[in-house]
Amino acid sequence: MKQVDLSMNDLDAIAVSKGPGSYTGLRIGVSTAKGLCYALDKPLIAINTLLAMAHEVNQVNHSKLLLCPMIDARRMEVYTAIFDHELNQIEATNAKVLDETSFQGTLDKGQALFFGNGADKFKDFRVEEANIVLIENISPSASSIGSLAFEAYQRNEFEDLAYFEPYYLKDFIATKPKKLL
Repeated sequence: MKQVDLSMNDLDAIAVSKGPGSYTGLRIGVSTAKGLCYALDKPLIAINTLLAMAHEVNQVNHSKLLLCPMIDARRMEVYTAIFDHELNQIEATNAKVLDETSFQGTLDKGQALFFGNGADKFKDFRVEEANIVLIENISPSASSIGSLAFEAYQRNEFEDLAYFEPYYLKDFIATKPKKLL
C-alpha cells in the first residue's frame, strides 16, 4: 500500500480465494480477509480458486480448449472442475481420485488444458493421450483473483461477513502424528 501511496481506507473491498485448497491456507487467508473487512468496514468478495486458475490460463487459450484446473488434495486425489473458454462451468468443483479413466467424457469431446499442481499426478496416467495438453507451473494468482473480484464488485456480489466460510470441499479430518522411532 505504501508503494502505491494508498491507505487501507482507500480500498473499496477485500478479495480472497475461497477455496478449494489447503485447509490451513484457506483458514488463514479467509480469517485475515474477514478481519480486514470488519476493521475497515469494507465488503468481502470471495473467488473460487479453480475459477481463478482457469481465468489465468484462459488468457493464453487461443484455441478455445476446455480448461481443467487441478489442485493437489493428497494421495491420488485432486480438487478440480471443468470450464469452457468463456469460463462457464461445465463440471462442478469436486474432489476426484485420479486413475486411467479420469476425465474420459471430457477427453472424448476434444483437447483440454490440464494445469495446476494436481496435473502432475494426472500425467502419470494419461500423458500419451493426444487430447491432453499439460501446462506446468500454474498456481492461483492474486492478479486473476483481483480481475474476477473487480467483476464481482461491479455486480455487487459480496459475502455475508459474519457467516462466510471457506469452501473446503471436504471435511477436515484430524489425525494423530506417527510415533517417532
